[in-house]
Order: sequence, then structure tokens, then C-alpha cells
Amino acid sequence: MSLSKIIAAGALLFAAQSHAQSVLPTSGTLVIVPAFGEVTQANDQAIATFTVEEQDKDKAAAASRVNQKMKQGTEIVRREDPQARLKTQGYYTYPVYPDERPLPNGQASVKRVPTSWRVGQSLEVKTTNLAALPKMAAAVQRVLGLSGLSFQLSPAALKQLDDKRIAATYQNLNERIAAIARAMGRQLNDATLDTVDFEGSGNYAQQADMPAPQMMRSMAKREMAEVSEPSFEPGETTLQMRLVGKVRFK
Repeated sequence: MSLSKIIAAGALLFAAQSHAQSVLPTSGTLVIVPAFGEVTQANDQAIATFTVEEQDKDKAAAASRVNQKMKQGTEIVRREDPQARLKTQGYYTYPVYPDERPLPNGQASVKRVPTSWRVGQSLEVKTTNLAALPKMAAAVQRVLGLSGLSFQLSPAALKQLDDKRIAATYQNLNERIAAIARAMGRQLNDATLDTVDFEGSGNYAQQADMPAPQMMRSMAKREMAEVSEPSFEPGETTLQMRLVGKVRFK
């Protein structure tokens, strides 16, 4: 054998030995694998808050107008959207006093007397009939003001989306385990899933909070007049999840 062949064979042997030494044994290795899943779905439920407020020197007169308008508004909602769920809330009555003027030193303060009374009440309307929402809101705004509006998922839709979130996150875990096995030069069959932590506890990961519902505010006071239908965009809800899996290789 020539000297050049001997040198070439020695170089190949050295390279093979170096490569073998650089690949660490993975038998019995425990690998912690984080995974992530995200799913999105269009909102199918709206929560609208309608309010009415009256002010009068006569407390009973102010309360009567509030009660009458709230009754009218409630009847309109039930007529326009029979399936809507209603909840009255936030009834208040409080006196309105004149501005207090500073008195000269030593002069006793005069007992304050209210100049009028302010009475108000709110009505919460929860509905999944988003197609009829603009018409219903415009009809109610003839007597009540729209003070708040939020969109979210109904309980049934939220459960479906949560199921999809779990499936998407678990699929991502399997994909990452397969990628890790290839990087380690191992077969996927050599890996055994030891633990799956959907809570992300142990400081591995934290479950992302649900995004707050999209809010739209309107504080304009409405009188008994025709109101154009408002435009609403329900938007979407996105759920995220992080989990941690422990994988042990044979």
C-alpha cells in the first residue's frame, strides 16, 4: 500500500472516531418539550347595556320617568329579540346639591339642601342574534342610551373552541417531539411520553389569559326620536395554550 493511501485511510479513521465522540449517547435521556397552540373563532354573542337617567326637583317625578322609560325599553327588546336574556341592574337615586361657597371665618356653615334628585337604571341585554342587533339597538335607543357593548363567545362556542385549542396544542407537542428525535438521531418509536402538563405548572410555561372582549362605548343620551341603526363588528376571540411534555428516550 502506498504512503498516500495509508495517510488517506488514517484520516478517514480519525474523522469517524471524532464524529463518534461528538455524538453523545441519548439512551435514557429525559427531554422537557414545551408546546404552544392558538385557535381563533368569530364571536357569536353580544352584551349590550342600556341606561336611562332623569333629574328633577321632585324625586318621585324623576323616578317615574325612569321607570316608564325602562319599561318601554324592556318591551322593545323583547319585541325585537324574544330570545335575548335581560337583567336589570344599577338602580340609583341620589340628591344633587348646589355648589358650596366658602363662608367667612367664624361663620357657621348652613345645612345643605338638595336642589334636585338624580335617578337612573341600567338594563343588560345578552343575545346571540347578532343579525338583529343593529335594528334592536336603534329601536331601544329611542328611549334608552347605549352605554356599553361587548362581543364574546357564547358558552357553547367557547367550549368548542377550547376543545380545538387542546387538540392544536397537543398536535404541536407531537410535531416538536418528532423534530427533537430527528435532531438527536433517534427514531420516534424510541421516545415515550412520560408526562403532559396542560397547566404549564412547575414554571415550565403559563397558560395565556383569554383576551378581554372587544368593547365599544357610547354615552350619548337618546330622546323619543328615530335613531339610525348603528354598525357593529363582533370581531373574533383567540384562545392560546402552552403545555409541557416530558419525553424519555429508550
